[in-house]
Amino acid sequence: MIGPSSCISKILLTVFFFLVIWYIYMDVNLYLRIQNYPIERNYHFNETVDISSNDASHQSTSTLSAAAIGEPQHIDTVLKQPVTYDDVAWFSCDIDPLCHVTVKAILLDHTNHYLFAPMATVFDNIIGFSRSKFITANMISFFHVFVAILAGRFIASDSLCYRRIGVVLFQFRTFLDDLDGHVARQKKNIRGERSEIGTAGYYIDGLCDGLGCIALMIGVFMFLRNNPPRRGYTQLQAILPTTNETAKTSSETGVTYKIKVTTKKVARKIVCFSGQLLLSSTGWNRYIALYQDMLERNDVAPTQYRRQNIIMKSKWFFSIAWLWRVFNVHALLHCLLLSIFCDKLWEFLRMIQYIGFVVLLVIICATEMHVLEVESFIFTTLTGNNTAL
Repeated sequence: MIGPSSCISKILLTVFFFLVIWYIYMDVNLYLRIQNYPIERNYHFNETVDISSNDASHQSTSTLSAAAIGEPQHIDTVLKQPVTYDDVAWFSCDIDPLCHVTVKAILLDHTNHYLFAPMATVFDNIIGFSRSKFITANMISFFHVFVAILAGRFIASDSLCYRRIGVVLFQFRTFLDDLDGHVARQKKNIRGERSEIGTAGYYIDGLCDGLGCIALMIGVFMFLRNNPPRRGYTQLQAILPTTNETAKTSSETGVTYKIKVTTKKVARKIVCFSGQLLLSSTGWNRYIALYQDMLERNDVAPTQYRRQNIIMKSKWFFSIAWLWRVFNVHALLHCLLLSIFCDKLWEFLRMIQYIGFVVLLVIICATEMHVLEVESFIFTTLTGNNTAL
C-alpha cells in the first residue's frame, strides 16, 4: 500500500471534492457560454459557413413544437450576437474547453472534456505529434492498447500498490485516447471535438478503445477471482473458541468470516458491468452521430439553420447531454478506476449491477424522445413535408 490508508483516503476525498466543484463550475460556464455567445459552425480552419439570413421565404418559423424542446420565442435574435466567446475568453482557445462548442463536446464526460483534452493540446503543442509526418493518430491508438494491457496486468495483482499503479496507467491510456483524437483533428484542420463517423480512423479508434476496456475487465476479473470477497463477518464472543472451528477464524482480528463469494458470482458482476459499458458506448456513439447530423450539418435552409441553433441553446438538449456526460462509457470507467484505487471494487460492482441498467435505459428512452422532437422541429416544414436525415 502506498502510504497509510487513512492518509490516502483523506487525500483522495479532498481531490475528489475539488474536482466535483471544478466540474460544476465549468458546467455552469459552459451553459452560460452557449446561451450568451454564438455557436460557430466553421469547424475547419480558414473556412466559413455561408448561410444567408435574408431569404424572405424563410422568415416565418413555426412555434408549434417550441414548448416541447425549450425554444426561445424570439428566433431572429439567435444569430445576432455582437460579441464572440473568443473575445472574452480568459485563455487561448487552443486550451479553453469552452471555446469550440460541438455536439460531442457537450456530450463528453467531465474528465475528458475539462482535463485530458486541454492537457492533450498542451502536450501536442510542446511535442508536435500533429506536425510530424511519421507519427499518426492510429499509431497512438495502437500504442494505448498496450498501455491498457499493462494496466490490466497491474490491476490483476494482489497488491493494492500495484493496482493503484494500474489505475494510473489506464488513466494515462485515456489521456492517449484524447491525444490521438486531437492529433487526428489537427492533421485534418478540424477545430473542436467531432467524431469523423465512417472514416478508417473512427473505426480503428473504436476498436482500440474496445480492446483497452476488455484488458481492464480481464484484469478486474482475475483480481476478484484470486481474491474473492467475503459476504460478511460476525464478531466473536469475548472468549475465542478452542475447537477446530478456529481454523475458520482469523487469529489476528478475532473475526469469523462467512463463505467466500464464488467465481460464478464474480463473473456475473463483471458481465453485468461490461454489458453496461457496451450499452452506454452504443447509445452514446449513436446519439453523437444523430445530433451531429441534425445540429451541425450545413446543407440546410436558413430557417432550419436557425432552428439548429435554437436546439443547441435549449435547456432540454443541455439536460439530455449532461445526463450522457455523467453516464457515458468514459464516466463509468472513471468510477470503476476510482473504486479500484480506493479498494472498494466489489462494493461498486455490487451497487451498480442492476441499477446501472435501469438508469441507462431511462436515459436512452428520454434521448430517443428528444431526438424525435428535434428531427420534427428542424426538418418538418410548415406544410408538413419531412426532410429525411
